[in-house]
Amino acid sequence: MKRTLSPQIHKLLVAYKPSGISSNQFLGHLKRKYNVKKAGYSGTLDPFAKGVLIVALGNTTRLFRFLKKTPKVYRATLWLGAHSNTLDIENITAIDTLPVQPIKKITAALASLQGSLTYTPPDFSAKKINGKRAYTLAREGEPIALQPITSNIHALRLVHYMHPFVTFEATVSEGTYIRSLGKLLCERLKLCGGALSALERLSEGKFRYNNEQFLNIKEYLDMPQNIFLGERDDMLLGKKLHVDQFDLHDASHYWVDLGAFISIINIENNNVHYVLNKVPVC
Repeated sequence: MKRTLSPQIHKLLVAYKPSGISSNQFLGHLKRKYNVKKAGYSGTLDPFAKGVLIVALGNTTRLFRFLKKTPKVYRATLWLGAHSNTLDIENITAIDTLPVQPIKKITAALASLQGSLTYTPPDFSAKKINGKRAYTLAREGEPIALQPITSNIHALRLVHYMHPFVTFEATVSEGTYIRSLGKLLCERLKLCGGALSALERLSEGKFRYNNEQFLNIKEYLDMPQNIFLGERDDMLLGKKLHVDQFDLHDASHYWVDLGAFISIINIENNNVHYVLNKVPVC
């Protein structure tokens, strides 16, 4: 059912992207649903993947980088023996028949991947090389030399194993490639071939799907709140600020409650700077 809202609405919500559609296409559907011109999302999901997508309507898109979105939790199914240069079900080129693996071997392999993990991202990823996306270069057959990255793998849990499919749950830091985790799991199992047949993002920090309920943005900011002791209109008008006008003076980023608006400031060397000012939150 379509909701009738003003194009000027400024809200944050968690949507659930289905598989078989790109994140951009899904965002277009949401813009039509909520009758808004401006909207954005954080954390692209591959077309074959489904799950939690943080969506901002209106000017709340400016706050994405200040939201607490970690750790992220995913549920993935790895197809043992499937070969794919994209490491997922969208481009299966061959399937090997592999022997059933002992459960203890799988759980041990998952445990070995926990902690700080350094690896090379997939060639078919959104990483940029000289201004071009890696997946664009990969599709054009160009050579790719991605730099290794490090992710924090907080937890890896076996959900179930029905050969040749291994379903696991991963709690990870932002920027982790679950397709790469699947590849690494195959390597730890000493198996050749493996691709994700399903991927679902369950949560990002406190963000979980709840029927697209509008969220109180002030509860999801990844920084402490500071109290402005001066006149509210001074901040709304963007006037010069002094550190003694605030309750907290330590060097840090803070958000300031201005009712229907918030501002984000940075205090450094006893100087106050606006990072974002007068961002509408309703």
